Amino acid sequence: MNMLPDCKHEKRFWQRRKTLVFALDEAGRGSLAGPVVACAFCATNGFTQMPQPPIPVKDSKQLSQRRREALHAWMKTIPYFAYATAFVGPKTIDAINIRQANFVAMQRAIKKLRTHVPRTRVHALVDGNDPIPDIPVAQTTIIKGDAKVFSIACASIIAKVSRDTYMLRIAKKYPAYAFDKHKGYGTLKHRRLIRKHGMCAIHRKTFCKSLRINNRLILHKTKS
Repeated sequence: MNMLPDCKHEKRFWQRRKTLVFALDEAGRGSLAGPVVACAFCATNGFTQMPQPPIPVKDSKQLSQRRREALHAWMKTIPYFAYATAFVGPKTIDAINIRQANFVAMQRAIKKLRTHVPRTRVHALVDGNDPIPDIPVAQTTIIKGDAKVFSIACASIIAKVSRDTYMLRIAKKYPAYAFDKHKGYGTLKHRRLIRKHGMCAIHRKTFCKSLRINNRLILHKTKS
């Protein structure tokens, strides 16, 4: 039986160290198009009374779109939940590589959240095993943290819903690529459409090299 993410990590930092936890996760790292989106999430009351979610909170990859959106809407109703998202686009990803772009997104998300949650002592819990460089807070990386830690699972859901919402909007600008269906990931249909049309402005050129397609840009007019 799969265990649900819990709040043990958050409670340990709050109760023993009186430290607020920022949880970090991202969405879109492996996509062929669109931004990478990071989310920094925290519960400002230290998890003394965790409200009951309408459905179990899990890693976003284990949830349907409908369930992710329902949980995201629920999080917005909790007054002591706070979060910030940050987007880094395809041009930057191509310029500095996805790993560095992911770091930039997480750095920006932390900076934005700190302006909303002014507290001196903060510790970041980061999904994965890659520490974020140049951040003004201590941090701990947790492999598969989105499946283990409640706050990281929340961050993963918010990042995923935020990115999917953006890709739904951008699909109207570039209808030939069906971004509303695959959200920019490398599905068979998406790869076929890239081979047919070439890359558009939001494709990551460094990610599409292996497709051996024409590098010309196919720019579709924005629908009014």
